[in-house]
Amino acid sequence: MVQAWYMDESAEDPRRPHRAEPSRPVGLAQLRGLGVLYWKLDADKYESDPELDRIRRERSYSWMDIITICREKLPNYEEKLKMFYEEHLHLDEEIRYVLEGSGYFDVRDKEDKWIRIAVEKGDMITLPAGIYHRFTLDETNYVKAMRLFAGEPVWTAYNRPADHYNARAEYLKFLAETA
Repeated sequence: MVQAWYMDESAEDPRRPHRAEPSRPVGLAQLRGLGVLYWKLDADKYESDPELDRIRRERSYSWMDIITICREKLPNYEEKLKMFYEEHLHLDEEIRYVLEGSGYFDVRDKEDKWIRIAVEKGDMITLPAGIYHRFTLDETNYVKAMRLFAGEPVWTAYNRPADHYNARAEYLKFLAETA
């Protein structure tokens, strides 16, 4: 089961857990309230998993590829990690399914505080369009993940501030309606 918590304010190595003290865990219901969706799947059978097929069909995730993030496999590794960790949003959902390794997605809550979501093998997460977020590896420095997309992929990240985009306005409307 996914683990999530409020982060401390430390600017130290982002690959560390950064749990707030005292600990403030975050459950799936709170994540759903932010529009974050989560599934636990069997990553060992991702190529023939009927549950993954069902999710892809229901959510129209028609495109996919696999990315490996580690020093040996990702060109411009350090530059890419800095880019992934820059706070940003997308105009479409961001969908990741962890096949190996682990890392952290950080998302902003309704009060603009950081929540850290630890993802590991078998975790599939969908971040809604318009949510401010960032990604980093954890101290293992390795993740292999399936990237899914509804339609053709658009990889454009809009760094904060990006409140003028319609996706952000729609996301804020969603938050207001779920309050």
